Amino acid sequence: MKQVYRGKTAFVLAWVWLAFVAFNVWDLISKYNGKPSLVALAVLGVLTALVYVVALRPATVFTEAELVARNPFRTTYMPWTSIEDVTVSHAIGLHYGEEQVLRLWTPMSSARERAKAQRRGMSGQRRGRLSAEPVLSKGEQAAAEAFAGKTHADWVGDQIRERAESARRRDGEAAPVRAVWSYDAIAVLAVAVALVIVAIVTP
Repeated sequence: MKQVYRGKTAFVLAWVWLAFVAFNVWDLISKYNGKPSLVALAVLGVLTALVYVVALRPATVFTEAELVARNPFRTTYMPWTSIEDVTVSHAIGLHYGEEQVLRLWTPMSSARERAKAQRRGMSGQRRGRLSAEPVLSKGEQAAAEAFAGKTHADWVGDQIRERAESARRRDGEAAPVRAVWSYDAIAVLAVAVALVIVAIVTP
């Protein structure tokens, strides 16, 4: 079963931006007035390419056999057995091979999110039997304890660690990691550069 993790806020804002761009492109084409319209299209093209590369494309994908890390310009396929260690700060770092580290673009944790998670963990520790807060069911209490003091990145890092350890116990030998260029991101940037060139050379 495939699981996909993204930066939710960036992903939603990126789709809002695409809707905004679609309306403006239609407006510019319908009211085309030469070079000013081309310049506006070029600016929209460059900004949209950046939004795609930074906000829409990045994702961390779990499959049965491997973790697929889609970063802006590279996609890395990491069999679970190849992951030797996982560290989490603002980003998740996957350690493999001879002291190599792959940093995932998503999910990330901001300083604000980490501070909020730490406050949540502290409030959970202070909760006692005489607390006026509503009583949680066993399932809700287990979920609250699992997330206490943790950001979304911490939680995903724990899931990666568990899967990697389970895969190593089951399969033993580490499989090779492979990385490829993300041709979709390169193509989007190429289109944006082409729009800029057209806007510059058009009299």
